[in-house]
Amino acid sequence: MHQNAYDVFMPGHRSTSVVFASPHSGRDYGWAFLRRSALDEHTIRSSEDAFVDMLFADAPAQGAPLLVARAPRAFVDFNRGPEELDPALIRGLKRGGHNPRVSSGLGVIPRVVAGGREIYRGKLTLAEAQARLQEHWFPYHARLQALLNESNALFGQSLLVDCHSMPHEAVQSLCRTGTVKPEIVVGDRFGAAAAGEMVDRIEAAFRNAGFKVGRNTPFAGAYTAQAYGRPSRRQHVVQIEIDRSLYMNEAEIRPNGNFDNLRRLLGGIIAEIAEIGRPADEMPLAAE
Repeated sequence: MHQNAYDVFMPGHRSTSVVFASPHSGRDYGWAFLRRSALDEHTIRSSEDAFVDMLFADAPAQGAPLLVARAPRAFVDFNRGPEELDPALIRGLKRGGHNPRVSSGLGVIPRVVAGGREIYRGKLTLAEAQARLQEHWFPYHARLQALLNESNALFGQSLLVDCHSMPHEAVQSLCRTGTVKPEIVVGDRFGAAAAGEMVDRIEAAFRNAGFKVGRNTPFAGAYTAQAYGRPSRRQHVVQIEIDRSLYMNEAEIRPNGNFDNLRRLLGGIIAEIAEIGRPADEMPLAAE
């Protein structure tokens, strides 16, 4: 029924408690959606974490599942809560308490793409919004929780690595002047979403590969980290943000000349992250 909501790439042998997910790289822009939009087919992609699923495609080879949303972020945002509906977009919806993400047009059914550009010419009905959640959001999150439950059952813990990319201009504008601008931002909601040791090891994996790494600034993690990060229950979430200029031409939305090199570097980092969730008896034997 919901086979089009997501793709999940499973390893031949699940050897780690780590689960990788890419909620914002979906690029199934349906004809009916594009027809409703005031934006052209290129501009509407500006909020997409383009190609992130391809960058993390080595995860199954390291024994970890990779969950990828198919619907684009402009259609439904899987890193928002289902209650984060925008009364400025959805007809008949009563205004609730102030939510800065919703107010800025970036609720679970976004009103704008990057740069504050309006997606629609008019409003949507509440039934349309609820249908998107039922057909896409809820199936994706049910599968995500099932993958984490499986890790907890197999390994006694789970570690979700939520994979994203960030516009280069956002890194430049949101970081303080005079500070080193990170190429990678590791987010754990300031310690609330994951055990510090895990976050330290993930950060070290990126640093050791030569990246400039920040933690929680300017992105600490949104709905997924908040909803699923339960370290006291041995369910951990770490959000990864990659500067898009490292691997793509942002204006043209296509891979740049460094794409293959970055994917190769990430392959090594994915292997190191997988080790975090690997039981001692599954780890490679040390040389004598």
